[in-house]
This record gives sequence, C-alpha cells and structure tokens, in this order.
Amino acid sequence: MRKRRVPLRKCVSCGEKRAKQELIRIVKTTEGDFILDPSGRINGRGAYICPSVGCFEKGIESKRLSKAFREEVPKEVLDTLKIEIEEFIKGV
Repeated sequence: MRKRRVPLRKCVSCGEKRAKQELIRIVKTTEGDFILDPSGRINGRGAYICPSVGCFEKGIESKRLSKAFREEVPKEVLDTLKIEIEEFIKGV
C-alpha cells in the first residue's frame, strides 16, 4: 500500500517547513477580514505560522506577516489574532 503524501507548508515568520496540520493558518477573506482558519479551507489569501506566540510576534516585528498578505495588517487585528492564537494553542 502506498504512503500518502503529507502536504508541507512554510512558516512565514521563521521559515521552517512543517506538515500543514502542524501550522496555524491566518486568512484574509475576500471581504478583507483577518481570521484564524483551523480547517485550512476558508477562501482567501492565507499565511501559515508556527503554533507559538513567539513566532507570531517575530512575524509582526519583521513585517513578514504583512508582506504575506501584501498589505499592512492593522494593530487591532494583530492584537485580536494574538489572543485567538493563545486560545487555540491552549485548546490543542
């Protein structure tokens, strides 16, 4: 029996490649909202990040998160995403 290929994605902050299920996806929807996508299926431009607050903060400081979305992400949105990521990590 053939082994199934595991899709790999790269963290926009640290550049580490991991299995898609191990990373957190942040999506900019067609309406312009930024949300977490635990399913990995929401339409829109996505960026993958390691499941750690430190990696998320590093992506903000280095502007890599904004570069991935091709626009500046508002500070209020980043604060909300940080809280959601912390809750997501605790729930996993």
